[in-house]
Amino acid sequence: MEDSAHPKRAVTVADVAKAAKVSKATAARVLGSYGVVSAKITDRVMAAAAALEYRPNELARSMSTGRSGIIGVVVGDIENAFFSLAVRGISDAARLAGFNVIIANSGEELDAEKSAVDLLIGKRVDGLIVTPARCDSFDHLQHVRRAGVPLVLFDRAVPELDADAVTGDDREAAIAATRYLIGQGHRRLAYVSAMDAEDGGLTDIGRISNSAVRERVEGFVSVLTEAGLPNPLRYVRLGATNQQQTDGVIKHLLSDSAAPTALLASDSLVGLRIFKSLQSLGLSIPKDVSMISFLDADWTSVTVPPITIVDQRVYEMGKLAGERLIARIERTPLAVERLRVSTSLIVRGSVATIGR
Repeated sequence: MEDSAHPKRAVTVADVAKAAKVSKATAARVLGSYGVVSAKITDRVMAAAAALEYRPNELARSMSTGRSGIIGVVVGDIENAFFSLAVRGISDAARLAGFNVIIANSGEELDAEKSAVDLLIGKRVDGLIVTPARCDSFDHLQHVRRAGVPLVLFDRAVPELDADAVTGDDREAAIAATRYLIGQGHRRLAYVSAMDAEDGGLTDIGRISNSAVRERVEGFVSVLTEAGLPNPLRYVRLGATNQQQTDGVIKHLLSDSAAPTALLASDSLVGLRIFKSLQSLGLSIPKDVSMISFLDADWTSVTVPPITIVDQRVYEMGKLAGERLIARIERTPLAVERLRVSTSLIVRGSVATIGR
């Protein structure tokens, strides 16, 4: 039994060389996959490494090759199914290209994002994928660019940053969902987001610091304006950051003398909170109020009724972001661009037809 108080010394390249009866330089070439070594010697060195349970020193390897074989990913909220799916796509793309992934969660907090970026740069990652907590505060990402570390933004775009971004077609997605609600006869529509807000309401779309939310609200408002509905921002609500806050938002909305008949949830976490809020109020979907949620999260198809959703193809978004970053790491000549992944509306049973 191994003495835990005196752990086994790490096996070195010199140990492998001695066991294989070759020089340290030859063992290093085999283990580092560089230079020319005969197949016979290579087999001997690899057999010795396996017998000794040799593990490469990744820091030393990165210093000698200029590569760590690791990419860093900073997401907004790993609890959100959207980011879980995205990370799976990123990880699959990375693995196929021979990279490992380190994931950090910002909790949609700018300071936490900055700390995560600093930590990952300190780990000598070969590139970064970041979901910016705020699209109007990005000096730390400018520093990443100046340091020469490849960077791809995910879900949100910052045009001033001159970096690739992989996003959904957020404005068009919101337009499609809102037009569907209008087509079903709804005229009082609410949009609910988890974005922080001082008073929960919104008077200026330009103040929304999250580009994905801003573009969705723009799409939502454009359809209401197109339909000739007055005061399109009246029922836009921010601040649904947890269940208690969402309960307050929904209760306040539905206590209006002209309460909305349909709700559009900006993501699946907000959608689930809204669903629970409506249940707690004893309201039935879609008899009392209709709703649509972004993202085809698991819960949306097992509720009664199942929820109509905007399918965002998040796995594909993550995979595309991973592939784009790897192309940047490999110095593939590509113009900086925003890559939009199309969405579709999946109609289920959560929207009632009214006024017909």
